[in-house]
Amino acid sequence: MLPIATSRTVTATGAITGVFTSLWAHRSLVGQLVRREFESRFRGSFLGLLWAILQPLCLLAVYTFVFSQVFKARWSVDAGDPAPFALVLFAGLIIFNLFSEAFNRAPRLILQNPSYIKRVVFPLEVLPWVTLLSGLITALISGALLLVFYLFCFGAPPLSSLYVPILLLPVCLGTLGAVWFISSIGVYLRDIQHGTAILTTVLLFLSPIFYPVSAVPERFREVIFLNPLTGVIEMIRGALFFGTPPSLVALVALVAASWAFAAAGYWWFMRLRRGFADVV
Repeated sequence: MLPIATSRTVTATGAITGVFTSLWAHRSLVGQLVRREFESRFRGSFLGLLWAILQPLCLLAVYTFVFSQVFKARWSVDAGDPAPFALVLFAGLIIFNLFSEAFNRAPRLILQNPSYIKRVVFPLEVLPWVTLLSGLITALISGALLLVFYLFCFGAPPLSSLYVPILLLPVCLGTLGAVWFISSIGVYLRDIQHGTAILTTVLLFLSPIFYPVSAVPERFREVIFLNPLTGVIEMIRGALFFGTPPSLVALVALVAASWAFAAAGYWWFMRLRRGFADVV
């Protein structure tokens, strides 16, 4: 049974604002942890930070060959040319990897930091922020790489591409909410890490990354749109490659829904955190 904290109770209003105030209140600590975590990924390796570029490039090359040459997937922008196809695919991968990296780490996020729970007074609620922001750095590096190739293949991006940073907001908020939920439950239910690994693989192939939604048979499209990443990936691709700005109503609804989900995750985490020391 999951213990529920009776003190330091977070109200619904407090959770809505707490999503961001927790970050602001501990911004210096978060900055130090993000830097340490990002640098630790490549510490001791010969190529160092170059792996942040080489890893997505290698995956991109493999996925592009398999899906453009073997499975013959096509977008209207590529006209059979693998280079534009690769960029469209890469844009979707950046979004998915930003989510999956944090989501897969969530089940053991608290368990891997027992000293923060037992020995010091530490704001555990900022750990999901640290995970997200370190992943966001990798996403920005990949995004810069995408921009270089985009300029070479297509020239200047359309004005609708200015919506892309805004569209990243619901991705970040939704990811935060998921990490708060999963990391707090993972303290008590260790098996959840196996479930998240399976779910991440399912979401990868149910996201319109390697294929456009139009390629999915009509009777299965509702399943694709049950994936919360589908709408964001489609909007970002539309804004970046097809000059199609997202609907403002849909954008506002998406941000509001993701913020509400993040607030619910924060509230849940704060309710459960009191019992962490008893089981870690």
